[in-house]
Amino acid sequence: MVTESRRETESRREREIRQRESQILDIARGQILTAGYLGLNMDRIAAEMEYSKGTIYQHFRNKEEILLALANDAQQQRIRMFQAAADSSGRPRERLCAIGAAAEAFLEQYPHFFMVEQLVRSVSIWEKTSPERRKLMRNCEQRCMAIVVSIVRDGISVGDLALPPEVTPEDVVFGCWSMNWGGMIIATTSDSLADIGIAHPGLALHHNMSALLDGYHWRPLSTEHDYAAHVQRVKQELFPALEPQAN
Repeated sequence: MVTESRRETESRREREIRQRESQILDIARGQILTAGYLGLNMDRIAAEMEYSKGTIYQHFRNKEEILLALANDAQQQRIRMFQAAADSSGRPRERLCAIGAAAEAFLEQYPHFFMVEQLVRSVSIWEKTSPERRKLMRNCEQRCMAIVVSIVRDGISVGDLALPPEVTPEDVVFGCWSMNWGGMIIATTSDSLADIGIAHPGLALHHNMSALLDGYHWRPLSTEHDYAAHVQRVKQELFPALEPQAN
């Protein structure tokens, strides 16, 4: 039998490993924020932690693995925010709108997470990561998808939404997801939107999302409810802006 002393030793070792990995990720996050993906450097991480580079490689086999670990942290935070939005009051479409508010708040409060998620989806990075962390990210995406799909199913069950036979709840969520994700990427990476006539990309995204859901006749329609105001209310009540961190 494993003695109590041995269990305590193993527990302490596990805590030390988690703390060290958390420290590595904090330093890596700072490097990415300062200089992007090219600024991520294993030697500099080791130097800042005052460990050997070999110790860093015991936790992460390469910097791509660090990126994926950061992306998985991002996914966990998104799950927490999506679940809070899904648990909010209101009819199903209002709760779906709250999910949109959570997505906006996530981008505003955790831009570094959003940046890392874009980077890790590159094939050149993804292929260098471990199957275990890839599986974790896929599981996180499935959990996010399940949260939103359940709201669509609620809309159907209460009679607010009737989908055509060829359209599934997953299809609706994919449409919302692709529009939201793509719109946010364009809005955060393009500096020429105003020049091509898109003065307020966030507002344009809201209008297009409303048009998509109105097209499915999901009630309350956008003519019956102020969803833009609902987004702002949810952000203020559930996801208040983070306090600026001291340098």
